[in-house]
Amino acid sequence: MKFDELGLSPEVIKAVTEMGFSELTPIQEQTFALIREGRDLVAMAETGSGKTSACGIPLAEMVDAKVPGIQALILVPTRELALQYVDELGLIGKHTGIAPFAIYGGFSMDIQKAKLAHGVHILVATPGRLIDHLYNSTLTLEQVRIVVLDEADEMLKMGFIEDVKFILSCIMNEHQTLLFSATMAPDVEELANSFLKDPVRIELNLEEVSPLSIIHRFRYIFDKERLPVLKQYIEAENPAQAIIFCNSKRNGELLYRKLKGVVDSLEYIHGSLDQSRRTSIFNRFKQGKIRVLIATDVAGRGLDFSRVSHIFNYDFPREPENYVHRTGRTGRMGRKGVAISLITGRDLFGVKRLLKEKGIHAAWDGKVPDLKRGAAKKSSRRPGRPPGGGRKSRPPRQKTKSTPQS
Repeated sequence: MKFDELGLSPEVIKAVTEMGFSELTPIQEQTFALIREGRDLVAMAETGSGKTSACGIPLAEMVDAKVPGIQALILVPTRELALQYVDELGLIGKHTGIAPFAIYGGFSMDIQKAKLAHGVHILVATPGRLIDHLYNSTLTLEQVRIVVLDEADEMLKMGFIEDVKFILSCIMNEHQTLLFSATMAPDVEELANSFLKDPVRIELNLEEVSPLSIIHRFRYIFDKERLPVLKQYIEAENPAQAIIFCNSKRNGELLYRKLKGVVDSLEYIHGSLDQSRRTSIFNRFKQGKIRVLIATDVAGRGLDFSRVSHIFNYDFPREPENYVHRTGRTGRMGRKGVAISLITGRDLFGVKRLLKEKGIHAAWDGKVPDLKRGAAKKSSRRPGRPPGGGRKSRPPRQKTKSTPQS
């Protein structure tokens, strides 16, 4: 279905055309009419499926710019996702006169209060900072008619369950609630049952989005080979834009020091940076002014970087969900992308778990480990000589008794 078939206002049609949108993604196609009808909604969809626009386009139609006050509230787990929402809402609603704004921790309350007093139609907020405003400013939710809970599973995983429940209990008037989540964990299910009215349930699994747009590649190596092999991949792949993921701030810092001066246009983002620095890096990367970004999982969820062609897992993620969210930074909205993971002996159990739980179809560059026994065997496919190939890149020989059992 195309956007010009939806009966959108001329102002919104003009905006989405300027954004380069023509056809709806599956989640947009399945949710658009339901949202406009005022139905409550529970949508399970993986990252990169177009959820931000799935909410933003109907909100731009449903919010009245002539009516002052907050008419739509969007709750998100992170400040980066809040900023992304505001950016996209600003583009979608640029010809309608609606005013979106984001509030989040680490930024001046006084500045946020001033903007809220000036007039906001769609408020995007992290739970903690919104509660700060409810207690310490004149912010009111009495005109809210639409509530969006995005990345609900992540919000609850981060410990925001009681905050989210409190905020929803503060909205006393009749309203529509839209809940988006990658997984339907028990606490997400409980939240939906408690606060949504006869919701329509939609499930779009990863298999419907990722395999056609993302090429997954694994490379089995010694731990000491990770840095030289990563450098070789960056040179050989020549990514338009790439994110390199590490499991900890310390690992990211060490990698940044080793790649600085070797890789052009390099930056590093992690959760301990002050807000202004994080925002600056985020914006410059989104604008294409940074080519390679080293990141902890703070950048691994929900963010839409349209230019990212490659994801590198320098550290293999600890949980299958983290792999999905990291690799979802590329191949978004049907674009092609490549995800390359460096695998060492200690990662084999995690790889086996990922392949079993998420059904990822990955090609191995070079040697293929026997995930049952931990031994390496030659690949049945011939992918060509991978970066760093040869005797030096032979994976470690492992004893059967020291590997995870099937």
